[in-house]
Amino acid sequence: MRDTPDTILVVDFGAQYAQLIARRVREARVYSEIVPHDLPLAEVLARRPGGIILSGGPQSVYAGWAPLVDPGIYDAGIPILGICYGAQLLAMQLGGTVAHTGSGEYGRTVLTRTGASPLFADWAPAPSDVWMSHADSIVEVPPGFVATAESPGAPVAALHDAERRIHGVQFHPEVAHTDRGQQVLERFLFDVCGVSPTWTHTSIIEASVAAIRTQVGAARVLCALSGGVDSAVAAALVHKAIGDQLTCVFVDTGLMRSGEAEQVEETFRKQFHVDLVHVKAADRFFGVLAGVTDPERKRKAIGETFIRVFEEVAGDVEGARFLVQGTLYPDVIESGTRDAANIKCHHNVGGLPEDMAFELVEPLRSLFKDEVRAVGEELGLPDDLVWRQPFPGPGLAVRIVGEVTPERAGILRAADAIVLEEIRRAGLYRELWQSFAVLLAVRTVGVMGDERTYAYPVVVRAVTSDDAMTADWARLPYDVLERLSSRIINEVDGVNRVALDITSKPPGTIEWE
Repeated sequence: MRDTPDTILVVDFGAQYAQLIARRVREARVYSEIVPHDLPLAEVLARRPGGIILSGGPQSVYAGWAPLVDPGIYDAGIPILGICYGAQLLAMQLGGTVAHTGSGEYGRTVLTRTGASPLFADWAPAPSDVWMSHADSIVEVPPGFVATAESPGAPVAALHDAERRIHGVQFHPEVAHTDRGQQVLERFLFDVCGVSPTWTHTSIIEASVAAIRTQVGAARVLCALSGGVDSAVAAALVHKAIGDQLTCVFVDTGLMRSGEAEQVEETFRKQFHVDLVHVKAADRFFGVLAGVTDPERKRKAIGETFIRVFEEVAGDVEGARFLVQGTLYPDVIESGTRDAANIKCHHNVGGLPEDMAFELVEPLRSLFKDEVRAVGEELGLPDDLVWRQPFPGPGLAVRIVGEVTPERAGILRAADAIVLEEIRRAGLYRELWQSFAVLLAVRTVGVMGDERTYAYPVVVRAVTSDDAMTADWARLPYDVLERLSSRIINEVDGVNRVALDITSKPPGTIEWE
């Protein structure tokens, strides 16, 4: 958290777009934080933000349960940009009129400028395509405001009060479908708010190092290393901050990808010379997962077992009372906040035991994956680790739909290795957000060598995404799919069928459990 005039607060009204707005602000190299809509005005003022963005939301401003902001925020002298619901809310609270006109707009819409606005400084006079998602419309601007744009379904598609530096747009400038949407946000940031683009990878590292040193002091610190990007970057960042006070712990759960342990050893013990404890605990994890099929129970069992293993390791590390985790912002959102529904319990957020003996250090908790990768590169981590596709903390357990057993984990590990090998061979690895295999704990009938088989099906999952908040299934070339299917069936004992998952997120999640 940074309480400086270069901070932009994004007020969350319960829409997934709040996270996207925050990312777009950071892409302009301006620090942003997401805050709840009912954050007291005194706390907002205490943070001394350079500007405030009111996000979209799923409600009507006139609904009895509609989220509001303290009206005093409009008189605080802080520049404000309302987006969609945020624009309607400021219009309603300041004396304008919002109505359900019966002609809402959803998707691509033509916007026509009707007046001058600093937000449209980069726009040509001609109409532009924007992305809309609203049922209600602003039909009368508040006193002191002027309308600056319209669309077929929104007589007031943009408005502002120049003297108070309060702006509103009915469309979504943060989505890629809006022409020059990023320029709209940047004009608000730089021309209206006057903030500076100081949020860089170097500044992230400097701020994180200072915060880590303040938090842990001279205490010993343990870091949970999984072999994935997030925990690796978190470990490197903490090591930069406190050096030999850090002990990394790699727990071999038996649920890791092929070659995971070797890569962790090579990077952190040999390259960074970090104190590394390698705990082989596969039997223990398979024991707690025996008979468990419910995804949430799996995640919580794994999360608790992780912590118990760390507590035991801590007994051999005098003074260790902090635990580093590579928690990212999407983990926090998907695990449920006051304004966002629980999608799934991440083992490192909602899956932790209440009686945990550690205080957590989470230097990446406010970052998105692209920011984490950039920080990792700046810290000198090898490219093959920084650009490794995301891997869930619970490992292969959440890619086995059904009970997790050593046999099934072995089958899935072998199939997953083939998927990754063929994706790399096709030159697609960096283009995809994730590509992996899923094992369904059911058996299907097949025929191999003129004999009947009764074996497992494997599902290939490959998606494209920018931040894991949304994702689309990847259109893999047919020849790649053919090689994947042929190799998995021919080389992995116990598999006789390969399927392809073509579900986007939403409605599905990227992982299966």
